[in-house]
Amino acid sequence: MTRWVRFMHGKQARYGRLAGDSVQVVEGSPFDAPRPTGEQLPVAGLAWLTPCVPGQIIGLWNNFRAAAAKHGWPDPAEPLYFLKSPGSAAAHEETIPAVAPEVGRVLYEGELAIVIGRAAHRVAVDQAAACILGYTAANDVTAIELLQRDASFAQWARAKSFPGFGAFGPWIDTDFDPRAASLRTLVGGRERQHYAFADMYFSPPELVSRLSHDMRLAPGDVILCGTSLGAMPMKPGTVVEVVIDGLGTLRNVYGAAQGPAGAIDRQRDVRA
Repeated sequence: MTRWVRFMHGKQARYGRLAGDSVQVVEGSPFDAPRPTGEQLPVAGLAWLTPCVPGQIIGLWNNFRAAAAKHGWPDPAEPLYFLKSPGSAAAHEETIPAVAPEVGRVLYEGELAIVIGRAAHRVAVDQAAACILGYTAANDVTAIELLQRDASFAQWARAKSFPGFGAFGPWIDTDFDPRAASLRTLVGGRERQHYAFADMYFSPPELVSRLSHDMRLAPGDVILCGTSLGAMPMKPGTVVEVVIDGLGTLRNVYGAAQGPAGAIDRQRDVRA
């Protein structure tokens, strides 16, 4: 099993392989033939960063049968998706700044995320798995009241792109197989979502293939596979944990509207 992490080391963003309670530091990244440095760091006390720096964050809507059945949505003939700003990315244990009250209610959405490992353009389904580096957990936070605030224009990008609204991590697992796995979202320690990835309309390889026919996918791009039942509003101070058995747990606090934003600023400082 290889789990790639990204973290601050001194004043630099570095990659490493998770090895038990330590991280084996590498030169380079998982996308360009990383070279071990021989240095090991304890996991305890790591300053987590998002495990990659996506050029694109692509999110799926209506990709789970149970949610479609409950809401009366028709089966999608093709993937229905939106784009989130890469500037919305937030790392494991990073506080998600709360939006101003006039923005309205904000939902958590626990999701599986695909990380692209090699360039993909117009790839066939049977070639798509080779373009996936691995998987990670995600919280696709949404300002739900903004979506239809203007009846003439659905504001998907705006509602999905506030700072911290694209949380994912803590690592990229290159060996994880989602076909028999499931996800739970814990809110304040209470289970609010629990669904199986087998309920997807479009599997990860099919998503990669179909999306690659619409756009060029690059190493580090992130595809959020969509969510199922149980996504609900949250208040400032809420702790949200997205738990994917066999993969890991992403933990974030939805914070106060005002106050320190050091974690967000630290992420922005090392985007390049």
